[in-house]
Amino acid sequence: MIQISESTKLIQPSKIRKMFNKALEYDQVLSFTLGEPDFTASENVVEAGCRAIREGQTKYSANAGLLTLREAISSYLKRTEGLEYDPVSQIIVTPGAMGALYLALKTILNPGDEVIVSEPCWTNYIQQIQMCGGTAVSVQTDPKRGFDLDVEAIRSAVTDRTRAIILNSPCNPTGAVASREALDALAQVAKEFDLAVLADEVYKHILFDGAEYTSLASLPDMVERTLVIDSLSKTYAMTGWRVGFAAGPAEVISQMTKLQENTSACASTPCQWAAIEALNGPQTHLAHMREQYRIRRDYVMDQIASIPGLSCSKPQGTFYAFLDIRQSGLDSETFAMRLLEEEQVVLVPGTAFGEFGEGYIRLSYAASMESLEQGFDRIAAFMGRCHG
Repeated sequence: MIQISESTKLIQPSKIRKMFNKALEYDQVLSFTLGEPDFTASENVVEAGCRAIREGQTKYSANAGLLTLREAISSYLKRTEGLEYDPVSQIIVTPGAMGALYLALKTILNPGDEVIVSEPCWTNYIQQIQMCGGTAVSVQTDPKRGFDLDVEAIRSAVTDRTRAIILNSPCNPTGAVASREALDALAQVAKEFDLAVLADEVYKHILFDGAEYTSLASLPDMVERTLVIDSLSKTYAMTGWRVGFAAGPAEVISQMTKLQENTSACASTPCQWAAIEALNGPQTHLAHMREQYRIRRDYVMDQIASIPGLSCSKPQGTFYAFLDIRQSGLDSETFAMRLLEEEQVVLVPGTAFGEFGEGYIRLSYAASMESLEQGFDRIAAFMGRCHG
């Protein structure tokens, strides 16, 4: 019999996927679970990918990715954030941002090293830290301030084993955008304790109400200790294309490239050609998607306000709403399972995003208005029974 390692047994299936899979047992399900745009990539991007296949651009690329794509990423980061990275030595293309995050953690962590994460957070952070032999140290964000970072709590969590901080802004699942004040304070903590920061920026272009994005790497003396991690998945509706990247100090990128050589070799080459077109081509598709998300966000917030027992901090970005369901009298997992069983609406329990997610439910509004309208009719009916 093949034995399973103890370290593998520690890794738990995502509760997001658990709810998604459970929903397959029902016939009239409305699912608001996955963090995936309901749009497809724009036609010019699709054509670029198809053209690459037709023209035989299907061989391995360099382990760090096509240089042409790395040059496009370098120009993109300069254009959007004012950051300058050498495409030859300071950028790596990976199979999605998840690939970049894993390689980064594997590169910097020794067994027992600690990484601070702000919860509620994307659960894969904690799992990947464990997979790389590290220990995740969770710090609660402040729901009274729209889930902004609690930098003093982060400072208090630093020990002599702390190696890095993970920053996700705009945040999955809360939709919070870290304030400039919090970012400045976080940068001071990183410099004071000589910590690396892994900045997950995958939602940075999905912002509302004039919110502005500031990359931590753009703050004074932070570029050398920040690893920018990004993806084309959300910005360009390319989730299944699996193209992400990391930009940072050359010594870190070179080690990540060495590891990638021994795992996936490289990201899919035709998809890399499509990514070049996404970054260099017209950005009208992104603008259209962002406006549609804003319309849906506003509708979702209006609906939540109209249902007794529900409340929600207004998301400044992403396509998620993190609903406070504590007045229902149900814990998060019970709420999610009963909503599915009684109304065939699938949401994700807040505990999928760490222990501090208890009392909340995540709803993805990357769904059609028709689905959202039907979904909130059913949620209102369910809450009427719970709260009535």
